[in-house]
Amino acid sequence: MKSDRDVVLIDGIRTPFAKSGTDLKDIHPAELGTRAVSELFTRTGLDTNEVDEVIMGNTGNPSDAVNISRVVALRSGVPQKASAFTVHRNCASALESIATGFDRIKSGTLDVVVAGGTESMSQMPVLLPKKIQDIFGKLFVAKGPGQAIPQLFNLLKADLKQIQALFTANQRDPYFPVISIMQGLTDPFVGINMGQTAEILAKEFGLSRAMQDEFALHSHQKAVAATKSGRFKQEIAPVFIPPQFKKVVADDVGPRDGLTMEQLAKLKPFFDKKYGSITVGNSCPITDGAAAVLLMSRAKATSLGLKPKAKIVSYAFAGLEPERMGLGPVYSTPVALKRAGLTLKDMDLIELNEAFAAQVMSCVRAFESKTFAQEKLGLSEAVGMVDPNKLNVNGGAIALGHPVGATGTRLVVTLMKELELRKKQFGLATLCIGGGQGGSIILENEA
Repeated sequence: MKSDRDVVLIDGIRTPFAKSGTDLKDIHPAELGTRAVSELFTRTGLDTNEVDEVIMGNTGNPSDAVNISRVVALRSGVPQKASAFTVHRNCASALESIATGFDRIKSGTLDVVVAGGTESMSQMPVLLPKKIQDIFGKLFVAKGPGQAIPQLFNLLKADLKQIQALFTANQRDPYFPVISIMQGLTDPFVGINMGQTAEILAKEFGLSRAMQDEFALHSHQKAVAATKSGRFKQEIAPVFIPPQFKKVVADDVGPRDGLTMEQLAKLKPFFDKKYGSITVGNSCPITDGAAAVLLMSRAKATSLGLKPKAKIVSYAFAGLEPERMGLGPVYSTPVALKRAGLTLKDMDLIELNEAFAAQVMSCVRAFESKTFAQEKLGLSEAVGMVDPNKLNVNGGAIALGHPVGATGTRLVVTLMKELELRKKQFGLATLCIGGGQGGSIILENEA
């Protein structure tokens, strides 16, 4: 039953996703976000004066655009009177932006919200080690040459020690630079990298290296097929590369045409080099990209003569052990389904973010396990079977990439577009969240 306070999706858009260090590496995340939001306005024809608020997810928090949502809003032509703020929920930051917009509209507080996320993982900084930071701190407060000169000598000696640490590649050396992206992907509570959490799940659920590589191969094959067929054209806003703006990136830089199991098998385990099975081939790549959606109350959409593509039925977040964070979707999805009055069987399409092949495959097995449901979720029956023909039908993050602050919205955009193309009713977008959480959102097609 339709209501004026229903929260509807008018449209959604994203930039191409590109592996870090490639085509989008020199584009500031604020510019990536601006490209997505500006194209969203162009395609919907929305007068920007109608926008009440802009909410963007971002995890890198660039120092020159701390509230990056405000920068994106103003550069996209949103009036100064509209508010804007940035959210951070690790991998689900861009799903949090949609959930927050949903709540504001559902409550009647606002009518029009632009929600999304942006991330340049290429531009996440390499930081000075604390020992050198301390010297700079003393240098900045030095009073006169007598105090400054000794610190300059200390800085010179520290620089030499840093060079030595770099030559030996000893990341444990206190003078080795801090690689912020690696630090950010390490859980501070349990002290292990997200890739190591995938290793835990691979062993727990008995997932062989070959099984994971096969899943990864299928992700690339589906993404390549979707790209060649033009299926992604309706959701991608091409990006012109500065400074000459002659080169244009119109497709994702990640899916590998012609990838084989033999090629994947040659890759060595990355996180557990001796006993592991997680490789760069069966994991998502570090990625740059942005995405945005236009949310409205149904009443507002009607008054503006805009036809919704989908309705947000429900969403949910849930927590679990940080070391098993990849199972987050199994914890959040039953909550979202209960709120919607639906079951997993009702979902015509599922977008489950592919942080790691092992993580997705573990989720599928946990969804289908009655024992898991009883012991971990407090449910009497399994959440439900996951039809492989409904799961990530155009490939997932292993092929497309995972710009952490943008992926949540990308999942929603892809799901919304595919529900429309296939003329299906319900869809689920869900992902795991670093730190031990899961996020899920359920859409109903209205296109």
